[in-house]
Amino acid sequence: MPKEQTIKTRLKLLRQKLDKKNLNCLLVTQPANITYLTGFTGDDSWVIITERSAYLLTDSRYTEQAQKQCPACKIIERKKSLPEAAAKIINSGKSVKTAGLEIAVKLGVFRRLKNNIKAKIKTEADLIENIRTIKDKQEIKHIEAAAEIAAKALNETKKYFKPNITENQFAGRLDFEIRKLGAKNCFETIAAFGPNGSRPHHQPGKRTLKKNDTILIDFGVKFKSYCCDITRCFAVGKASSLFKQVYQAVKESQAAAINSIKPGVELSDVDTAARGIIAGYDLPVYKHGTGHGLGLEVHEKPFISKKTKTKIKTGMIFTIEPGIYIPSQIGIRIEDDVLVTKTGCKVLSKACPK
Repeated sequence: MPKEQTIKTRLKLLRQKLDKKNLNCLLVTQPANITYLTGFTGDDSWVIITERSAYLLTDSRYTEQAQKQCPACKIIERKKSLPEAAAKIINSGKSVKTAGLEIAVKLGVFRRLKNNIKAKIKTEADLIENIRTIKDKQEIKHIEAAAEIAAKALNETKKYFKPNITENQFAGRLDFEIRKLGAKNCFETIAAFGPNGSRPHHQPGKRTLKKNDTILIDFGVKFKSYCCDITRCFAVGKASSLFKQVYQAVKESQAAAINSIKPGVELSDVDTAARGIIAGYDLPVYKHGTGHGLGLEVHEKPFISKKTKTKIKTGMIFTIEPGIYIPSQIGIRIEDDVLVTKTGCKVLSKACPK
């Protein structure tokens, strides 16, 4: 749980943004943003941020939890629906002329709020997400811990690299080791054997590991609400010449991208550095992004692609994950989690076996 002073600092930054946009309050509905601003990790709850207060709207299932997790909030145990409870709080503020609302809210919910809130409603995108791109010391510590757990879990699970184990069984073993270490998955583990690796988001199935085969594992660990995201590839038995060539190209591609990272650099330049290496090998260049932000969500801002014009800042954490996919033959992706430092970067997932 974030310290009370940390929460107050985050709320202060948000209120400064609200003031610039002439918003008297903000209704926060996205779970990750709620956790960031309050420390609350339950479900079915919203937060209203006004000029002086933060109200957590929850129900009796989470009241006790909220009281422990949210020292900087006023806890409102609602008896009616969330839209009705939110409208009641916002309407009670006589100075609220314009209320901000996160744009990700569902259309039906938006209509109910619009019909019940007296103030003007203005939808806003990325107000909190932009603040979240820069991680504080505690956030960095949690993501590092998640990566350490991932490394330990994969090291323990490697002993199951044996013929006849299925993708499903291997993914389950890895997930179990993560649980044993006091964490959980932040997304469904991908275990792809052989040519199944050419599908970036392959769903583990009954395909068994052969004597000479390849493995692609993409998995994420969530620890104290924060995520890591790592991909590793292995050759089992004798590695083919194709595996060696493709793996080397991806390895060099990732290294070029990581070496280009430092404050002030455009994220699009990082993307270009990675893709240029693979193109030089005359191999198919991956079509997904080169990376994405990490934190309370496994995919958050910033996103790394050729279209991203965002400049790198100290304290950002994102993945670097180039890949090569040859349908029905092979798929290789190497993904690491990178923290931007004052002079360059630090790979947080370095301990995870390759």
